Amino acid sequence: MGHRLSKIYTRTGDSGTTGLGDGSRVAKDDLRIHALGDVDELNACIGVLRSQITHSNIQDKNTWDKSLSLIQHWLFDLGGEVCIPNYHLVQPLAIEYLEQDIDRMNESLPMLKEFILPAGTLACSYAHQARAVCRRAERSLMTVHNRDQNIQAPSLQLLNRLSDWLFVASRSLQRAERGSEVLWQKNINDSIGN
Repeated sequence: MGHRLSKIYTRTGDSGTTGLGDGSRVAKDDLRIHALGDVDELNACIGVLRSQITHSNIQDKNTWDKSLSLIQHWLFDLGGEVCIPNYHLVQPLAIEYLEQDIDRMNESLPMLKEFILPAGTLACSYAHQARAVCRRAERSLMTVHNRDQNIQAPSLQLLNRLSDWLFVASRSLQRAERGSEVLWQKNINDSIGN
């Protein structure tokens, strides 16, 4: 394989446009570029989560690392699809994997009867942060799809299912390190001053 990036700066974006993978140029604030940035940010969040799990006392790090590695690759594929209109890389297998992994994690979790706060251990909190960024990326991608109608179904489903995966992962990671989730308290204002 040859060098993909032989020169990092090109100066071609100095005028406020950027190139897509098909050779066309669009404004840097184009909806497609926003979506691409959100997917890239999500991938970076997954990388931070992956790093935190590597340096934690969580058991079964290899299983977590395998899932997070796959997710990062699928997000990179998704970025390729966003960057090259009408190009398809994300496969339904990714959605099936996430659903099966959600089911696997859920088997050891108690039924959730209350809302939980996006808080807890570092790994749990990073999973919640990634989930929030994932929801934004999903909204951005849907906006591009509603405008251009060229985002394939598996790509839209990937982000939807990934946000579910990250929610269940946050619960699983919290329990792996400390026990129970941080629950939302309906009448928290009643405790002020006590």
